[in-house]
Amino acid sequence: MALQSSLPEDLIVLDSNYRERIKTRRRLMESNPNIVMGTIGTPGAKAAVDELYAYLMDYLPARYSSIFTRAASTASLHNAATGQDIPRSPPTNPLDALRTLGETVEDDLFLLQEEDIQTLAGDDGPAYPETSHRLVAFLCCFPSGFDPSAKLGLLLRDIHKPVPSYDKIGPSMERFFKRLAVGQSVRRLNWSVQTHANLFVPNGNHVHKGDDVEHDTDVDIAQTHLRVECQTLTRLPATKLILFSFKTHLFPLQDLKSEGVGPDLADAIEGLKKGNAPGMWTYKGGVRWGKAVCEYLRS
Repeated sequence: MALQSSLPEDLIVLDSNYRERIKTRRRLMESNPNIVMGTIGTPGAKAAVDELYAYLMDYLPARYSSIFTRAASTASLHNAATGQDIPRSPPTNPLDALRTLGETVEDDLFLLQEEDIQTLAGDDGPAYPETSHRLVAFLCCFPSGFDPSAKLGLLLRDIHKPVPSYDKIGPSMERFFKRLAVGQSVRRLNWSVQTHANLFVPNGNHVHKGDDVEHDTDVDIAQTHLRVECQTLTRLPATKLILFSFKTHLFPLQDLKSEGVGPDLADAIEGLKKGNAPGMWTYKGGVRWGKAVCEYLRS
């Protein structure tokens, strides 16, 4: 999983594209509400959304005091970057709470609850532990190759069913989630290449079993990007649910080549064919764009 320790104050990252990303998220929540956010409708899911909301309303003015300010005499938080006044207490409807968070941070947020259910092991991996984690609420405006609404209510293994060789690491992921302590944060990077600049990609970036795939296609390098998700795991202190969040970065391939990292990136791309999950080359779409992209990066 290549996890590294992370500081709690680095949970949410704001940078120069914050305003434009928030505008994009507002449009997506208006046009695709059933895809980008949801809960399973249980009291436990609502409690976790409420806790996350309250946590971020305290976190943001402490971490980004030049942007988020609050007055003791008011019940709102002012966002100087957007001009928005945000209720400091969560709305009654958890979907309204998620919408407000989507207009406030650009990180995508998933809440997972541990349950006394043992996941059935696959044919090519070790046995799963006696408990499993289920997705009970989410806000995801920038999915890469999956429909987040189709994952709601599923256990971790079912969420990752399309991922090659997931059963080799699935049991260890479940155990790690169980051990994650309150106050502990970890992060990892997940990367892929896409031949467009879209952030909202509920389908298309990945190749699934049975897909009709054209190999070694022509690629518009000017539109091709390295997509990197900076993923973080932490545990909410009251409900004890796991918060999985990620911030998405897009790096134009032309910029990366001009910085001199082209050959290294080409090696990493071709490395998807090897390792413990060789199916990643196909799953991440390398069969379509890999040849053209690697030739460009090494030229």
